[in-house]
Amino acid sequence: MLKRHLLAAGLILFMAMPLQAEVLSIAKPTYDTPNSESGVIRPIQGMTMQQVEKKFGQPVQQYAPKGTPAITRWQYPQFDVYFENQLVIHSVVQHEPE
Repeated sequence: MLKRHLLAAGLILFMAMPLQAEVLSIAKPTYDTPNSESGVIRPIQGMTMQQVEKKFGQPVQQYAPKGTPAITRWQYPQFDVYFENQLVIHSVVQHEPE
């Protein structure tokens, strides 16, 4: 009988406790805000080579595709862009030596 009352009291206390959850929202990068700590606006994942060239101009250097699937790198003055076939998979701000 005592066990039953303790169990009931425990369940009531458990149900009365507020349940909390944190919501983590990660917004997609946009073209209008810097997407790096140094404030460099650079291409985002999914852009095509044509979109990158139209928005950022001709790269300083284009490296030949390597591997399968073909990974191509375009070098700009402040960042490098990596493409898988024709789509951006990553862009990185170049490290400035200290």
